[in-house]
Amino acid sequence: MLHILLHFILSTLFSIYIRVRKLYHAVFDRVAAVLNYHHRTPELIARDVKSLPRIPKHLSIILTLPPDQKDVTLLLNRLDVLIHDACEITAWSTAAGISTLSIYERSGLLKSSLTHLHRRIETTLTAYYGANSPNKPTFTLRAPNVPSYEPPSTPSSSPTSRPHINVLLLDATDGRQTLVDLTKTLTDMSQSHKLSPPDVSQELIDAEISESVMGEPDLLLLFGEKVQLEGYPPWQVRLTEIFALRDWTGGVGYHVFLRGLRKFGGAEMRFGR
Repeated sequence: MLHILLHFILSTLFSIYIRVRKLYHAVFDRVAAVLNYHHRTPELIARDVKSLPRIPKHLSIILTLPPDQKDVTLLLNRLDVLIHDACEITAWSTAAGISTLSIYERSGLLKSSLTHLHRRIETTLTAYYGANSPNKPTFTLRAPNVPSYEPPSTPSSSPTSRPHINVLLLDATDGRQTLVDLTKTLTDMSQSHKLSPPDVSQELIDAEISESVMGEPDLLLLFGEKVQLEGYPPWQVRLTEIFALRDWTGGVGYHVFLRGLRKFGGAEMRFGR
């Protein structure tokens, strides 16, 4: 009876704590979302990050698609939300001065919409910067093992001072399976005496994975309440700063993006052994 009573008391106290914590974070995040809003104005975003000591050169984010979406209409609606979120984050990143953005979506649905996503990103950047603005960024959209989609009107590099961002789409096949394929390739090369075992180093693996998939991000942003990597490529996050808001269930939000950049700007990087 004493054990049951103690269990009941502890469970009640812990339940109260969780509810109060979630209520506090809900109110705080709502206020932060109102106070830190970009109004689709790149100058405001640039002002928000101007005081930060450093900005990640390579930002990576994880977008999630709810499972078991058997209804075609619901699936198309969710895909539209994914594309909208990807476009908004691309615009935020360009305004913040980030040069590389990788977007991971486990199922590959976003990667399969490369052409449509390119058009939507172009439309979003036009909404932020204006159609004929000299400050409107150029961008390249690509995915590993998939030809990049780059119309003639979107140059790969700007001849003027216009900013440029590289957008990379990833899915689950670019994660552990890439390591498996690389391991098989190195094994075959070793058995055929094209490569000796001592030559297989961390630097070689880094170079091969960076060429086939991507380099290591400086910052990984999650827009969920839990740190779930959803099969994200494991090799690339060895030294990556990972940020997620506690108890956040509001999806992609600018204030989460901004707090992640501030967290990265104030983080102390220790790469010693």
